[in-house]
Order: sequence, then C-alpha cells, then structure tokens
Amino acid sequence: MVTFLAGGTGTPKLLDGAASVFPPAETTVVGNTGDDVELGGHLVCPDVDTVLFAGGGVLDRERWWGIDGDTTATHDELDRLADAAGLEPGPRYLPEEAQTAGRDIARWRRFSGVAEFMEIGDRDRAVHVTRTSLLDEGYTLTEVTRLLADAFGLDVDLVPMSDDPVASIVHTPDGPLHFQEFWVAERAGPEVEGVEFRDADDAAASDAALTALDDDVVVGPSNPVTSIGPMLALDGVREALAEATVVAVSPFVEDRAFSGPAATLMEGTGTEASTAGVAERYPFADAFVLDDDDGTDLDRPVVRTDTRMDDADDAERVAEACAAALEAAR
Repeated sequence: MVTFLAGGTGTPKLLDGAASVFPPAETTVVGNTGDDVELGGHLVCPDVDTVLFAGGGVLDRERWWGIDGDTTATHDELDRLADAAGLEPGPRYLPEEAQTAGRDIARWRRFSGVAEFMEIGDRDRAVHVTRTSLLDEGYTLTEVTRLLADAFGLDVDLVPMSDDPVASIVHTPDGPLHFQEFWVAERAGPEVEGVEFRDADDAAASDAALTALDDDVVVGPSNPVTSIGPMLALDGVREALAEATVVAVSPFVEDRAFSGPAATLMEGTGTEASTAGVAERYPFADAFVLDDDDGTDLDRPVVRTDTRMDDADDAERVAEACAAALEAAR
C-alpha cells in the first residue's frame, strides 16, 4: 500500500507512470485543498481536479489543468457582460464579512464570479457545480471527491487532505493575496513576505487522509510551500509522517526548480530554494529521489535518476526510483 501527497503538476505527472510500479488498487492520493477557491458560488479544487482529470483521461496536458478540448462559452460571456456593464475585471475578492458568512467552504477564499479571473471550461464548471451542490446537500468533501472519482473512472483512491476549509494566503508588500490570485492573476510577480495557511488551526485532516498515512508515503515533486505545506499545517499530519516510511522527490535540481513558483515561495518563507531547502522542510522524509545532475549531499539515503517527466515513460522511471528509495529507507 502506498500514499502519494499531491499538489500542482509535479505529483500528477508522477502518477502518470506509477501504475506499473504501485498497483492502483493499493494506491491512495491525498490532494492539497489549500489553494481551493469559491468562484462565483462554486467550489473549485484545482489540485484535486488535476488528479481527477488525469486519472479520467481527460486532462489538458498542454496546460496541466482543465479538460482537454473544453469550450469556454460561459467564461467568455461572463467577460463580455462585465465589459459591457463597465465593471472592473477580476480578481474580485469578496468583502471580509462575506468570507465567514454562509457555507463553510467559503472561508477566506471567496471571489465574485464577475469577469472571473480563472478560466473555467464548460465541462470543468459542471464538476464544480456538482461538487458544490453535493456539499450543500450534506456530503463531505471526501465523499464528494470519491463520487467524482468514480464518475471519471479513477483506479486509485483520491481523497482531499481535509473536509474543512484552509486558505493558502501569500503575504506581499501590497497586502495579502489568495494563492490563486498570486499565481493566476499576478503570475507570481509580487514579492513574497510570507505564506499563511489560514484556518489550518481550526481544520482537521480528513479521516481518509490520516488513515492513508499509515502506509508508505511518496511526497511527489510538488511545491513544498503551497502544495505540501497546507497538509503539514494540519494537526497530526507531521506526526503521522514521522511514523511512516516516507520518500520525497525533489522539485529542484540543486538550486533550479523544474517549474512553477516554488523557488519564489521558498525564498519568501525563509528557506533556501534548493534540494537542500526541501530536505530542511521535510525532516520526516526517510529518503529522497534526486536528479542525476543533482549533487546535493543529504544525510539520508538518496536514489538518483533523470527526474524530468515529459511523458508516462519518464514518470514510470521516477516511480521505479521511488520504489527503490522506499526499500533503501527501511
């Protein structure tokens, strides 16, 4: 049995080739929900949905988000209406009092749907409508995620890190930004002064996630700050990882990040943007998978391979390195 901690694109790419190494029926994927947003009244779970769409064979692999070939008629009409009405374009973060009123899923991550700043495809939107409606009916996010996974035909067990809302907030000189505003709207441009996982103290790791941490754990090459950090902020997760056998795949080659804002966010939170910095953030990791060109000397077992993943064959190679690292860690 193995559990993958997933966020962003790194771990979903790894999962592309993991099935031949780790049997899907014995695999759980715990998805980050710290960068979820409520946009126009619908809960969007970007990291969970990337795994959902990839496992369902419909992911747009050029962008690594959304559904391949999806149309955007609703999104385009929202933009047209806002422009015609003379409204300011997004992101339109709702007032503070609205962040804690109404449904719990809205806490500190609630945006107006006027001129929505995230492009949501029409089929993609149907997923968010279904998810939000089932939550309104009384289902937990874990139950909803598993129902959607069944609808997309996933072979692995996909669960969220928590059924409770947690918001990844990036602090900048001009004020706090929800991670999606920082990354999607601002293109990671603002200086980072810190990252807060708002409401993490009041949230609990889902029972399914904690149970999964009893198995071997692979922390994929996801952003250590905003993909894995929200999970680590939940009570009991670090302790569970300390007891498990854990392998982490570095998203860096020494001090070069493969993609995304990992380097900016690590530097902004006081950690060296490098494989060494990742190891510092992951004291619970018993072994690491590093790139062949990464000469970082760590105090734990290391398995090296080419960690760039452009296709399923690449991902299978990295998954095999993860299996070898798990053995080395025992």
